[in-house]
Amino acid sequence: MHLHQISGVALARLIKDREVTAEAALEYFIDRVERYNGPLNAVVVQRFDEARERARRADQALEQGQLWGPLHGVPMTVKETFEVAGWPTTAGIPEMRDHISEHNSVAVQKLLDAGAVIFGKTNVPPFASDLQSYNDIYGTSNNPWNTELTPGGSSGGAAAAVAAGLTPLELGSDIGGSIRTPAAFCGVCGLKPSWGVISTRGHIPGPPGALARRDISVSGPLARHVEDLEQALDVLAGPDREEAVGWRLALPEARHRTLTDYRVGAWIDDPRCPVDRPIRDALEALLGTLRDQGVAVNDTARPRGFDLSEAHDVYYHLLTGTMGAGLPDGLYEKLRQAAGEASPQASDYRTLFARGATQSHAQWQRSHERRMRMRESWAEFFQQYDVLLCPVVQTLPFTHRHEPGPDQRTLTINGEEQPYMDILVWAGLAGAVYLPAVTLPIGVSDDGRPLAVQIIGPYLEDRTALAFARELQARLPAMPSPPM
Repeated sequence: MHLHQISGVALARLIKDREVTAEAALEYFIDRVERYNGPLNAVVVQRFDEARERARRADQALEQGQLWGPLHGVPMTVKETFEVAGWPTTAGIPEMRDHISEHNSVAVQKLLDAGAVIFGKTNVPPFASDLQSYNDIYGTSNNPWNTELTPGGSSGGAAAAVAAGLTPLELGSDIGGSIRTPAAFCGVCGLKPSWGVISTRGHIPGPPGALARRDISVSGPLARHVEDLEQALDVLAGPDREEAVGWRLALPEARHRTLTDYRVGAWIDDPRCPVDRPIRDALEALLGTLRDQGVAVNDTARPRGFDLSEAHDVYYHLLTGTMGAGLPDGLYEKLRQAAGEASPQASDYRTLFARGATQSHAQWQRSHERRMRMRESWAEFFQQYDVLLCPVVQTLPFTHRHEPGPDQRTLTINGEEQPYMDILVWAGLAGAVYLPAVTLPIGVSDDGRPLAVQIIGPYLEDRTALAFARELQARLPAMPSPPM
């Protein structure tokens, strides 16, 4: 039986029914890591013996009639940025090379409480702050579809591991497309949940032990099957400890059960961030497929009162404010000085980052008010539509780009040079305004690179976006496996 081809939900059922032992399932995925991880460098922390002991205890528990939870005995990996007690958590930062976590992050603890068997951690860029995955501690992760290409970032190792069948389920994080872009680049599914639904406590960055919730940043799952994202949401969602005294999370059920009942808006290209032709063609074909199946699609649907340019301006100002809060004092001071010396008319990404990272609280509040007005427009939009389909990112996976300073890099889109940092534009559409967004693979380009769509849903209606994705996945041709 090819366990890496079935869903984690199906694997959990096999283990519960004693058709496969937790130990056997774990050994299956360990064997795949030992055979295929080398050229990918995706699973960079491996704790197989600890996992074997937990898998043995999971099997013993079943023999005694005990079920730990919906993930009982399911092996999985987590992004390196999540603290796991007794394991290294470095976020790819050399200064944290020797940091060993004392506690589990909240999300990791919920996975363990649900019965998961965590056997490794996956690679990231330094500070989880690039849309590629490489660092001076663990090296570079490669895309399983073509190892000359990046798997994306910052959950790049996670997406590569899922795509290569090294793990059935992953825990990632997303502040700038860090779940969605790697999922798109590697041809797997990913959920950026509504902000605040899944705890980020115990994720680095912020600093170890930080309690405050970072603006925009979320934790979320990656998997090959949408039903695994739905199961993971059930396991992971909930208020933090101090909120749980008086708050309960009750996410509404999906708005519809069948695909044809969904009212679909689509925004598949824009002059602010032109989309590479193979992606745009694939999205146009997808809209045609939906229409052929009787789904109502409006490809001119837009939230009222702002465009993609303004959405990105607000997002980037809020994003850099969040990132600036965690910078060392010396770097913060250099950025403050650079912002002061820059021309008022300067709008390059280096200057925008310096200004945003050192902005005053009053400046942040003004951007926050603009965000809230956009959220109001989105709420109005989702009274008419159930989901919005758009690109995850404007580019297909590209060759490794490790030049110093992402703000100095470029991407080639339809033969034209585009700033590398524009890779954040389509991700920021849902990020700044806290909306749930699902990455769903929709095929492979003529040159063998994965294609994907981003499915954005209403705030706190994560189940609606997921249900649409599940119904759509069931109707699309099965995504092939990478040519390992």
